[in-house]
Amino acid sequence: MVKLNKIYTRTGDDGTTGLVDGSRVAKDSAVIHAIGEVDELNSLIGVVLTHTDTHANGLLHDQLRRVQNELFDLGADIATPAGIEGALRIVQSQIDRLESEIDAWNAELQPLSSFVLPAGRPLAAALHVARTAARRAERALVGAQLGELPRAYLNRLSDWLFTAARRANDNGQTDILWVPGQSR
Repeated sequence: MVKLNKIYTRTGDDGTTGLVDGSRVAKDSAVIHAIGEVDELNSLIGVVLTHTDTHANGLLHDQLRRVQNELFDLGADIATPAGIEGALRIVQSQIDRLESEIDAWNAELQPLSSFVLPAGRPLAAALHVARTAARRAERALVGAQLGELPRAYLNRLSDWLFTAARRANDNGQTDILWVPGQSR
């Protein structure tokens, strides 16, 4: 486990921050930007968790906690330059598990006949906000030219969050569908 005796170190006062291998990079680098986007996504998952209840949404609650841990793993993956032996990395089985859960959830939902507006019940709306943050984090990883598995994980996680939002809307029964031209 990580032990933090002191929260501030002053080492970043010069506008740089350290990577896992000890090297230092500018705080505005593409890699640090990507780490920040993943950190924000993880915080938004924390907000989503405030809308869950271990009795009514126990499984989702546990799955979201697992995702939070995986997002920390993802941050470590991003902060570790390629070629470091034994580094914590996102692995294919994590992506496969997200896909399996999406498939199981989709089997219970009505097929979509339109785009879904990011709204509905408070839990669903919070999941949609997290989904958009996952997409933004994915774009940051592309911009930083980081590995395929981290990008795939975030891509799949955004699909997972979308499907979870539909489930939170009474298994899609209270989804709010987009109606083209309705605002005219």
